[in-house]
Amino acid sequence: MLERLRRFSYWLDEGIRIPGTRIRIGLDPILGLIPGAGDAAGAILSGAIVVESLRQRISRYAVLRMAANIAIDTVIGSVPVLGDLFDAGWKSNQRNLAILERHVAEPSGSKQVDRAFVLLIGGVLLVVCASVVVVALMLSARVLRWLLTQT
Repeated sequence: MLERLRRFSYWLDEGIRIPGTRIRIGLDPILGLIPGAGDAAGAILSGAIVVESLRQRISRYAVLRMAANIAIDTVIGSVPVLGDLFDAGWKSNQRNLAILERHVAEPSGSKQVDRAFVLLIGGVLLVVCASVVVVALMLSARVLRWLLTQT
């Protein structure tokens, strides 16, 4: 299970080396180039690590940290250009995998996660993703309207 998540996280955050540099990016920042929908898709993919973490019954605090990593990645990543640069450096999936690996290495400090808490976190992430898509569509429509009036 962990090896599969390591590969998944690797490809989302650092699977591609930029030629001539030591910089590595993954599919998550590349998806982020698609306004709104790309960042939402990245957040949904990032949720796979959180889902597996919930199956491992990690603590509420750890789940909140994971959700915060995804929310930060999604919200700041939705800012055109600068957000994509941030997304390439933030690597929320690697951060969340590290949280899960710490739990697996030392599970004694974990607590059972209840269903209501899981639904709350999922709902918050869904609202964040939907908001990013709506704002991106509204901004795209305004830019398109402005471009059409300039010609």
